[in-house]
Amino acid sequence: MKISDSLKGIIVEAICLLYIFLFVYAAVSKLLDFENFQIQLGQSPLVSAFTLYLSWFIPSIELVISILLIIPSTRRAGLTASYFLMVMFTAYIFIILNYSSFVPCSCGGILEKMNWTQHLVFNFVFISLALLALCLQFYKKSSGGLRMTLKYAAFLFLLTSLASGIVIGLFISSERIIHHHNNQIRRFPHTPMKKGIKLDLGVSSYYIAGAEGDKIYLGNTTAPMLITVVDKSLQIIEKKRIEIETGNNRFRGLKIAVRPPHFFVTDGTIPIIYRGRISDWKIEYAKKIKEYFAAAVPIDSVTLAVRSHSSITGESILGIVDIQTGETILNPELLIKQFDGVFDLDGQLLYGNALGQVLYVYAYRNQYTIADRNLGLVKRGNTIDTISRAQLEVITVEKSQLRKLAKPPQFVNKSSALSGYRLYVNSAVPGKFEKDALWRSASIIDVYDLRDSSYLYSFCIYDIEGKKARSFVISGDHLYALIGSHLFRGTLNEKRMKQYEK
Repeated sequence: MKISDSLKGIIVEAICLLYIFLFVYAAVSKLLDFENFQIQLGQSPLVSAFTLYLSWFIPSIELVISILLIIPSTRRAGLTASYFLMVMFTAYIFIILNYSSFVPCSCGGILEKMNWTQHLVFNFVFISLALLALCLQFYKKSSGGLRMTLKYAAFLFLLTSLASGIVIGLFISSERIIHHHNNQIRRFPHTPMKKGIKLDLGVSSYYIAGAEGDKIYLGNTTAPMLITVVDKSLQIIEKKRIEIETGNNRFRGLKIAVRPPHFFVTDGTIPIIYRGRISDWKIEYAKKIKEYFAAAVPIDSVTLAVRSHSSITGESILGIVDIQTGETILNPELLIKQFDGVFDLDGQLLYGNALGQVLYVYAYRNQYTIADRNLGLVKRGNTIDTISRAQLEVITVEKSQLRKLAKPPQFVNKSSALSGYRLYVNSAVPGKFEKDALWRSASIIDVYDLRDSSYLYSFCIYDIEGKKARSFVISGDHLYALIGSHLFRGTLNEKRMKQYEK
């Protein structure tokens, strides 16, 4: 049945009105809730690296296309642009559903109540309408010969391919930027940690001395020789007081570090390392070493990684101590000085059992260093935070010639943990397109893959009674964190975590 030109015009007019309503409503919805729209784009696994540009471009182009559809002389261009944009949106949703590491929440506006599959069907309907309108306009303005029809079909095919290709290109580029050249854009996919349980310890002076298997070991700064053992159900199963022979030594801050089957007791201001077995919590061995140190992490039963100080410059330096021989290997090249070589080199010393490597995460800059067990440099990496130079102001007190910080420093990495090939960092710096309310109610943990130094994703450890996580460890599939006076345990979903690493 041949359709009259007037009926063609009515159909095209109706389709244009539908598109005008869709685009105007969608653009206005985005602009009225612009911050939320940016946050949603920032969480997209496809285009998050281009959020700043796309958040303005998308509503702007929707409004421009609407104007083209309103004006009769530009209506055909408007319909072509509508088709092109809708194909892009559809390709985006198709990739989200089939190739993305996770499916984010919906994009708001008129489609807010739809799931992603319903979005896809909705878009296909509008693509079909745009095609119908374009074909009706084409046959209205041309004789519709076979040659012209094939040319127009080829044009539409190229248009579809170009729209899909742009989205695929954005996806590939965004993934490369987010994982390897990130500029502080976080992804919060469906949390890999299940809702946890907590234990009120009564005081906030506990610290994590170690964790392995189903047990976590807690030290206490106000009772330096007390060790508390907690099982994975957060039941206290043992409390022991470790006895040591202090002699004439005046310890300032004894700390316990547990690496089953041994435990170590160190101070650092007194260069002595004590070792015992967790089976009876009795000291069996004490060794005086050459170096004073500020931090110590057990590597095995006789070896510890330490952060010491150069006897020449007083600057921080990483070392490996052998408590059998008392010898220390120092590598002054590992830590990179920016200011005074002391305050600017503050950070956390870690050892990864699976990797067999020593890792140092700087506190005031977006950097970490990985070394082997002989302190040979393996690689240097960066967190996604943008502060590459420590924000410190160091002054010297004239009378005592002591150096001190003139004001509180800007933390970048508050605490960190290692598990397998993953580095977990509790960041202190909010990223782009993140809600302030999230930072007020949670500690943000960024996860990195040390195999290729890539950023993977982020998740939250929520505050307890207004207190934030001050330290945490990963043991097996559990995350343990000290939050105020509470010990928190969350269960990590390994299957979901690996899914996000594709």
